[in-house]
Amino acid sequence: MRVFRYILTFVLCTLSLCTLKAEIGFRGAWIATVANIDWPSKEAVGNDSLQKAEMTWLLDSLQSLGLNAIILQVRPTADALYYSELEPVSHWLTGKQGEWKQPHPTSPQGEETDFQIPWDPLEWTIFQAHKRDMEVHVWLNPYRVNLAKTDTSMISADHIFRRHPEWFWCYARQWYFDPGLEETREWICTVVQDIVQRYDIQAIHMDDYFYPYPSGKLPLPDAETFQKYPRGFDNIEDWRRNNVNLAIQAISETIHECKDSVEFGISPFGVWRNASVDSTGSATSAGITNYDDLYADIRLWIKEGWIDYVLPQLYWEIGKKAADYEVLAHWWANEVRGTKCKLYIGMAPYRLVESQKSKVESSKSNPWATGNEIGRQMKLNRTIEEISGECFYSTRPLLRNPRHVCDTIRLIYKDDRAQETTDFLPWE
Repeated sequence: MRVFRYILTFVLCTLSLCTLKAEIGFRGAWIATVANIDWPSKEAVGNDSLQKAEMTWLLDSLQSLGLNAIILQVRPTADALYYSELEPVSHWLTGKQGEWKQPHPTSPQGEETDFQIPWDPLEWTIFQAHKRDMEVHVWLNPYRVNLAKTDTSMISADHIFRRHPEWFWCYARQWYFDPGLEETREWICTVVQDIVQRYDIQAIHMDDYFYPYPSGKLPLPDAETFQKYPRGFDNIEDWRRNNVNLAIQAISETIHECKDSVEFGISPFGVWRNASVDSTGSATSAGITNYDDLYADIRLWIKEGWIDYVLPQLYWEIGKKAADYEVLAHWWANEVRGTKCKLYIGMAPYRLVESQKSKVESSKSNPWATGNEIGRQMKLNRTIEEISGECFYSTRPLLRNPRHVCDTIRLIYKDDRAQETTDFLPWE
């Protein structure tokens, strides 16, 4: 009878583990620095002591939820939230672009030194994150130079925008590197190489901002570049996609030539193409897509092995008619199947904060108002074999614990860990 019990226990546990969940190894959160969304707070701008205290709190809080990675934005507008000799320090860190505050006679780890250096937020954060066994993925925006609400007067004199104005064009009151120029690709690769060589990071990360999101019917101002450097293309949209393809391939090669252990990850807008225009696209009706509007052919990057992981931003609810989270999770899973590219899913706890501000409280019309949507999505992720990670946007809204989402995340990750260490010892 005891032998039968042993066999029965083993079979039941094995079946449970086989059908229970996909392995969620990457558990991350984005820390956005642009416009002081997550860090540093506006109160901490220019105050390194307060910035350290805030980052310590963020890291401790994320670790307490069971997260093991951060994606830290260090280049929001061709500037730097780290010590760089290539691009100016960000005004979201110091208050004025290109101007460091008084240097401190300590190293980033707090050890006494014989010389003075500016405080390096990235090196310090890496040190603190690694102490907590957390990965650091550095997040760069490749083309953006400023935000629509900021004019060019805030751009410092040593910014590349001032030195090579011919590399840029303006669209909807924002300035961007011209993706059609070889010089801009080379510059971005130079910045990437500098970061990878100098910092102990686990990945270079880019999100969905490639060509700018469309502003109504306003055309992109790149016709002149296309005419000057067509590279054999007669269709400007194919040419634009090729511009981004060349950049992604070059960045990938730069990273892996420097340190093969450092990964390259992309977090694209959640819809590649709608099936209505491409039968291989997703069963969605999104008004904007990567391929047609942002000129980002994510599918090609996965197929060619240029990226090590893809982290689509699936910021919609399960069952949404235009863009169903479940439909898209399965579509992206199918895209990485049989490739070396890992699939993580970008999730939106910030939507829970938005729902609290909404006057619509009915769960039928606003599923984010119930507090269960993130939990539902996390459970769905565990049924899809190809999904091996999750990431939450963004840290400050997440840690406000709207609808008790932090408690949900903590419990699910605790359950994951318990099942990973299931003990097969028989009972008496």
